[in-house]
Amino acid sequence: MPPVIKVVRAEAFYVPPPPQPATAWAGTPAAELVYLYMEARTQRRYVRPEGPSGDTVYARVNQNRWVADCYCGSAQVVSPTDPRYGCIECGWGWTTLLFPEDVAAVEAQMLLEPRPALRNWWHELDPLNPVQPEPDPEPDPEEGP
Repeated sequence: MPPVIKVVRAEAFYVPPPPQPATAWAGTPAAELVYLYMEARTQRRYVRPEGPSGDTVYARVNQNRWVADCYCGSAQVVSPTDPRYGCIECGWGWTTLLFPEDVAAVEAQMLLEPRPALRNWWHELDPLNPVQPEPDPEPDPEEGP
């Protein structure tokens, strides 16, 4: 039986590079791990947001990773343990992420697809969801109640 590949969260994606121990970033909030990750890989400093942007966006699962999209077109891996993100590309401030009420149920649903690259999920209320629900038909005024 093949191993179970769980949906990836920021804590599992943004990990310290060798020779740092795997626990080097323990205790860092999930939304801030991307800054440590990029600094380690690019050898330059990234300015953290100073405060909230006032915006909210929906998190989604894209190819087995929880991600959030920025207005600038960038995206990064996020986590329901820290429902915010700041964009390292454009510097947009901390944005509040909207996750589903039952994250565990969504992740369990994703495991039903055996191919992680095909695991995708959008919140039904997300205006960017490519599968929009059909609107309720307008009642026919001639039919009555």
